Amino acid sequence: MNYIFGVIGGQSAGPQPTGAETVQKLCDRVASSTLLEDRRDAVRALKSLSKKYRLEVGTKAMEHLLHILRTDSSDTEILGYALDTLYNIVCNDEEEEPEENHQKQEDDMGVQFTDKFIQEPDNVTLLLTLLEEFDFHVRWPGVKLLTALLKNQCAQAQGIILVSPMGVSRLMDLLADSREVIRNDGLLLLQQLTKGNAAIQKIVAFENAFERLLDIITEEGSSDGGIVVEDCLLLLLNLLKNNSSNQNFFKEGSYIQRMKPWFEVGDDNSGWSAQKVTNLHLMLQLVRVMVSPVNSPGGTSSCQKAMFQCGLLQQLCTILMATGVPADILTETINTVSEVIRGSDVNQDYFASVNAPSNPPRPAIVVLLMSMVNERQPFVLRCAVLYCFQCFLYKNHKGQGEIVSTLLPSTIDANSISAGQLLCGGLFSSDSLSNWCAAVALAHALQDNLTQKEQLLRVQLATSLGKPPVSLLQQCTNILSQGSRVQTKVGLLMLLCTWICNCPIAVMHFLHNQDNVPFLTGQISENLGEDERLVQGLCALLLGICIYYNDNSLENYTKEKLKQLIEKRIGKENFVEKLGFVTKHELYSRAAQKPQPAFSAPEHMLFDHEFTKLVKELEGVITKAVLKSSEEEKKEEEVKKTIEQHDSIVTQYKELIREQDSQLKEMKEQMASLMLQNETLQNTTTQQLSQIQQHKDQYNILKLKLGKDNQQTGSQVDGAHVNGLQLEELSQLREQLEDLHRENQSLQTQLTEKDNVITSLKAEGVPSAEGSTSENTEILRQVEKLKAQLQSQTAEITQLQTERQELIGRYETRATVPVTGEDSGYSEKIAELESRLSTQNTETQKLKEEVKALLESKESMEKELASSTSTVAILQAEKNKLQKEVQDSKKEQDELLMLLADQDQKILSLKQKLEELGETIEDEDDLDTKDQFDEDDDDDEEEEDEEDDDE
Repeated sequence: MNYIFGVIGGQSAGPQPTGAETVQKLCDRVASSTLLEDRRDAVRALKSLSKKYRLEVGTKAMEHLLHILRTDSSDTEILGYALDTLYNIVCNDEEEEPEENHQKQEDDMGVQFTDKFIQEPDNVTLLLTLLEEFDFHVRWPGVKLLTALLKNQCAQAQGIILVSPMGVSRLMDLLADSREVIRNDGLLLLQQLTKGNAAIQKIVAFENAFERLLDIITEEGSSDGGIVVEDCLLLLLNLLKNNSSNQNFFKEGSYIQRMKPWFEVGDDNSGWSAQKVTNLHLMLQLVRVMVSPVNSPGGTSSCQKAMFQCGLLQQLCTILMATGVPADILTETINTVSEVIRGSDVNQDYFASVNAPSNPPRPAIVVLLMSMVNERQPFVLRCAVLYCFQCFLYKNHKGQGEIVSTLLPSTIDANSISAGQLLCGGLFSSDSLSNWCAAVALAHALQDNLTQKEQLLRVQLATSLGKPPVSLLQQCTNILSQGSRVQTKVGLLMLLCTWICNCPIAVMHFLHNQDNVPFLTGQISENLGEDERLVQGLCALLLGICIYYNDNSLENYTKEKLKQLIEKRIGKENFVEKLGFVTKHELYSRAAQKPQPAFSAPEHMLFDHEFTKLVKELEGVITKAVLKSSEEEKKEEEVKKTIEQHDSIVTQYKELIREQDSQLKEMKEQMASLMLQNETLQNTTTQQLSQIQQHKDQYNILKLKLGKDNQQTGSQVDGAHVNGLQLEELSQLREQLEDLHRENQSLQTQLTEKDNVITSLKAEGVPSAEGSTSENTEILRQVEKLKAQLQSQTAEITQLQTERQELIGRYETRATVPVTGEDSGYSEKIAELESRLSTQNTETQKLKEEVKALLESKESMEKELASSTSTVAILQAEKNKLQKEVQDSKKEQDELLMLLADQDQKILSLKQKLEELGETIEDEDDLDTKDQFDEDDDDDEEEEDEEDDDE
């Protein structure tokens, strides 16, 4: 104890020990002291020396400090001293501003000690366990130490924390700590933890991080809050940027709606603090992360829809049109609005309806374009307005039409400034940056829109008094030929290439001017400086588009003549080389990376992102079109015609097949309906047979009554009474016979229709039902035979009914006269009719049974076919299994043969060694042969004995 106090507070009389010696003695004290107070004092002394003697303390004391963390975990005071000492060792102090070399050495030292600390993963796990201690003197230095470890060796520390049980969850608990300093340092810790690790980002997000962070932002005053709000926003950016899973979770959790209050800006926008500007800047970046063009299209579209529905887009447009907003916030707001409306029809329509609070009100698009073509505005602001205009026109044919219509003569309003007038003014101004921005903006109004390309050809410009107006296309080429600056030329060439691409009418208008082609060929063929080489490449691209999209309507500038001109004036190889220079330019590669125009200086604004995609698409086809000869083109045209003819033939066959399929489907439906009709007819036949049986019964009753009449010899009164009863029954029989006759006629008509349909189906070759064709044909033949028999039976029934009607008529006439001996003849006829009816009934029953048997045989055959199909499948599976087993057995046999060969080789080598030693060895093969001969001799003797016994 006295020694420690001497080291810390007092001066001894003798020579002073060095720092390394003092640290070594303190480390020995920590390692050897048995009293907790002695160890605590030694660790406190090491803490006080750790900043001045960082290297010594880190080299000699780290192991002792880690041992303290493991063994003295019950004493929070010594734990706090140990954690503070370790923090001082690994932390690179950023408060002081030492020399650059000294700072680099300090950083390297911190990284080395961090490597030593996390070399043993249990040390990080121990630190995570200590963070669960609520005591301030343990938790706060533990948070700072883990943050320093993550700063120095982020990936290694993240990996250890990720695999540690509940590691991330323990760190998330820091956000719920009631002590603000721990909560704030916990935010810094989570910022380091979530950098570049998607797995940890997902875990943190699903630990309810979004809810906690948004609550903290609201509690701290949103955009008016302090540094804590900034830390929360930075952590949110870490969680959402380039992480589609977290973005989807943020959107589905309705957290986008909670962002709207951040952007509620009052009328008084003067005196914004630097912290508020920083906070609002990060908030706008957070909105852009959710709708970035690099996200998946579906996710971006759903976020854009949510932002419109909750009013966030409207709030951003309010900031856009407000006064007094700082320039950098206004620029970032324009960029944010750009990406919120990009590719969204609803958002683009709303943005087109936004008006600036001016008198008279002007559309927001017009106000923004005025800033873009104004050379006194900041460069970054002009780039942001251009990006906003591009996003407004992206996949927006309606918006493109509205912009182009403001240039047409029928819609020009002299009393107001339109977007088209501003673009034309910027296109022909003296500022090259305005020229470039206006040309690119107008090119986006024509992007992938053939209608607007043709409409823009109607635009006429009045250049000066007394001169006739010229077209916009011609004016662009006139400016090109006047020797403008490179930026202006590049902008106009990009506009012309976009304009005439895939538009033969525009190509014809461009070639119609006799000066354009000579100007392009002259530009390409000249040997100019490095800056002009880009202009030459774009001129080559423009001339190549004139060749590729040429419809040969101008005799002097057909495809073939233009290619001959290139070969004579420029040379094909030189042309292709100049064309390839465009894609090799450094600024081309930068512009192709992302849609937003991001340039470090105005002179670097040369390429547009959409134009780079157009160049990539056209370079190959133009090169191929220029290098091809006329014969190759003719061959290609012939091949193309042949392919078109082939395609037309294939299309015709496809249509024919579709028609046949539809006809087949209709025939199957008709067949199904006919089968239903057949069942109905069979039911009708059954009913008819039952009615015939009823008539037969009535006829028998009538016969019995007739026999009774023959035996009666009574009075005339009784005869009249009987005759009255018979007349009533006869009238009923007539009605029933008439009904039966009508039913027979309808049945015959239905049968005839069915026969006609079946005949037509047979003629067209359509199968009548599912199953085997031959079996169905046989069944149809038998069904037709049965139909014929039924028709003949029906005819006989009709004949019997006729004869019965005649008998009834005779009976009626007889009923009025006395009974005579003729009744016996009638009785015989009645008996004959009954026998014939019974015969017909029997035949009908037989036919029904045959039809039923045929249907049952058909069903059984279908069942057998299904069972045989399943049996074949089972046999095939067994066959595959057996083949696999055979292959396995072959493989095993091959292995056994190899083993036997090795064994034989070993035996042979052993025999040779034994022979060399002088041992005599009988060959096992000889012994086996001898034994075999002995067995054969025994068998021969047994056979001879058996023959003797037989004799």
